Amino acid sequence: MSVSLVVYRPSCPLLERTLSTLDIALDRLAGPDRNARAFLYLVNNGTDERIDWADFADQPRLQTTVIEGQGNVGYGRGHNLAIERTSSRYHLILNPDIEVDTDAFVRAIAFLDAYPDIGLVTPMIVDEIEDQQYLCRRYPTILDLFVRGFLPAGVRCHFATRLARYEMRDVIGAEQVVMDPPIVSGCFMLFRTEVLKKLGGFDPRYFLYFEDYDLSLRTHDVARIAYVPSVRVLHHGGDAARKSFTHIKLFATSAFRFFNRFGWKWL
Repeated sequence: MSVSLVVYRPSCPLLERTLSTLDIALDRLAGPDRNARAFLYLVNNGTDERIDWADFADQPRLQTTVIEGQGNVGYGRGHNLAIERTSSRYHLILNPDIEVDTDAFVRAIAFLDAYPDIGLVTPMIVDEIEDQQYLCRRYPTILDLFVRGFLPAGVRCHFATRLARYEMRDVIGAEQVVMDPPIVSGCFMLFRTEVLKKLGGFDPRYFLYFEDYDLSLRTHDVARIAYVPSVRVLHHGGDAARKSFTHIKLFATSAFRFFNRFGWKWL
């Protein structure tokens, strides 16, 4: 198994927590094989400073390779630097704000072994207070993205039914496996590596945002996707599209590329 993790000026305490839970989950997967290791590719997209990675090197299950010096090449291209190096059976695309449940890999790999047509597993994602984050998606419209990303909460509530459909709240829950959700979150994507290699990884034309939408839709061309709620992770991330004008500009640019490729839906 291999893991890629792209960072840009990361929160060190949060990154330490991510790596610690990753190591514990890998230890549970390895079982009595004390020599088992996973290959971790830490991709530093920071341009102004190098990180002392020795501070994060105390996870015994992780054989770590640091990739840095390439500058800020974007989220997808950063992961591609790791994907092109790996020859593993499974590859995990992971965000640095994720805590992996102890049994997540045991359950995910068991599911993949049982269903050889599945090329990508996405987990149940919860926040810090254990509320579910509905990060599986149906194909978006421009209105869906605008309402969810830019309207204030007091106005957005009037579109609750519409957003619930977009977020697949009618089918995504804590118990049932859901086969073939159209779009899944890039914060945790566990691929069969052969599928990911066949797809060529992320489309490098997306600098940030929508690269996971694009990769999800292309995955359906070569393999099936499964939402497996027994695989659980905790996600500390928020809605980055609201942080600054730069993020809004990046969001709009990537959305334009996405709809130009897959088709425009307005309402």
